[in-house]
Amino acid sequence: MKCLDRQGNVIADNEAQNKSLDFLYKTTIGNAILKVLIKPTISEIAGKFLDSKLSTVLIKSFVKNNNIDLSDFEDVKYNSFNEFFTRKVKKEKRIVSFEPTDLVSPCDSRLSVYDITNDGVFTVKNTKYTMTELFRSEKIAKHYEGGKLLICRLTVSDYHRYHIIDDGVLSKHYKIKGFFHTVNPIANDYTKIYKENTREFSILKSDNFGNVAIMEVGALLVGRILNYHANEKHLVKRGNEKGRFEFGGSTVILAFEKDKVQIDEDILKASEDGYEIHVNQGEVIGKKFLKNKKSC
Repeated sequence: MKCLDRQGNVIADNEAQNKSLDFLYKTTIGNAILKVLIKPTISEIAGKFLDSKLSTVLIKSFVKNNNIDLSDFEDVKYNSFNEFFTRKVKKEKRIVSFEPTDLVSPCDSRLSVYDITNDGVFTVKNTKYTMTELFRSEKIAKHYEGGKLLICRLTVSDYHRYHIIDDGVLSKHYKIKGFFHTVNPIANDYTKIYKENTREFSILKSDNFGNVAIMEVGALLVGRILNYHANEKHLVKRGNEKGRFEFGGSTVILAFEKDKVQIDEDILKASEDGYEIHVNQGEVIGKKFLKNKKSC
């Protein structure tokens, strides 16, 4: 799936990564290796190494191979690769809109938007999913019929912390065990990654956008999800950190109730044409739905 910036320019893919994923998902030998890599036990082993001091040797080549601009991030010494991977961005590099009616992105990501049909179905790259499959809850699936689903896909070069999109009350988190497929669209052609992968979700009773279902999805290799205050209901503020992903491309999914948000036209058009749009954390991506205006 190609990606555009907000001006409509195509953003180049990581071709080396795409070739590796093609090998894993499209060849017999690759499939055999993949069956091992996606297991949670392998994720745990990889995680222990990436938490160690030894893993710092990977940082320099990772920055070079993924063209990461470190000027956006705090200048600190990293004691492990995962410390580097979850690096904090400088506040002035991510400006959050605090206008109540502005819908902001929870993270740096490649964003796509889908309609949730009246029977609770949404389609990603010609693959049909149901909200019941995603959340493993018929009650939640029913609640979001007719709404909007936003898939925020983080690549390995992105800022890997995600933030609260609006003031409100956040529920405790619900965990769904699974595997660790890549969240790259290549994998979606071969398996229902958002049905198969390890994930967890919570419900934000927001001041401006209704009850928003927020889901974090783990991915290939580690993809470890670290949500703060995950076991308790608590008040949250727009722009505050909600959690972070450790190594691996990962995804944040937002589900909105019917007639709660109006997504910006350029993002809707890109999704209709089969493109993702790159957005930064805090960037305005839509508006609160106004009943006297036509919904997007």
